[in-house]
Amino acid sequence: MSRNVRITLHPSFDVLAATTAARLITRLLDVQGERGEATVVLTGGSVGIATLKAVAASPARLAVDWAKVNFWFGDERFVPSGSPDRNANQAAEALLDHIGTDPARVHIMAASDAVDSLDAAVADYTDQLTAAAKLQWENDDDDRSESAPAVPRFDVLLLGLGPDAHIASLFPDMSGIRSQGVPVVGVRNSPKPPPTRVSLALEAINTAQEIWIVAAGADKAAAVGLGLAGANPVQVPASGARGVNKTLWLIDQEAAAKVPEQLMRRDS
Repeated sequence: MSRNVRITLHPSFDVLAATTAARLITRLLDVQGERGEATVVLTGGSVGIATLKAVAASPARLAVDWAKVNFWFGDERFVPSGSPDRNANQAAEALLDHIGTDPARVHIMAASDAVDSLDAAVADYTDQLTAAAKLQWENDDDDRSESAPAVPRFDVLLLGLGPDAHIASLFPDMSGIRSQGVPVVGVRNSPKPPPTRVSLALEAINTAQEIWIVAAGADKAAAVGLGLAGANPVQVPASGARGVNKTLWLIDQEAAAKVPEQLMRRDS
């Protein structure tokens, strides 16, 4: 296992969500102290949304300048804008509508009733990422590369985990996990409904400074074990997620059933 991969065990789902929320608040404060603003990529799913609710319920949230936090999404269901299935709507209800965000800094993926096609939604999010990356590049005087990157700096990127070890909407053995050279992919015929989705590509995910994979429940134990075993990312997408500086696996007791004891650090 790579040296920058860390596994943290939590005794229950609720403790996992609360601890991840506290960790996120602390990390955003640290980054804002260093850079003035911070960027987080959100995930859906039961743990992802529970984490956002725990952030909203935490008194410590008041220490963060939420108007200077940039929000992106790792994936989205390509359904109508009012659908409760959309990660953006769930995130807004759980957190974003309650903390004084700057709407210009909340970057959502296009809904099926907002653009003509899935390809148009992919192009739209690609354009959003490119524009943000260019603006950041133009304003960053430190160690500037010769050309702007394809995506902006992601300080923390949250990922849920499916029982099949998919991350975002990158499913095993499908074209999305195989895509290279593009930051965003369209997903058709997803094995998990709804069948049509938009997702960050693995290359874009792996530009994040820190990737946090959150998982809870016995049905995730096999996926956690395979993801940590270094399996081929085409068959086990979670194994391919690697942050630039750190990759955290934040899991509860049930999800840890197939992880060797010596690899884990316990949080309570």
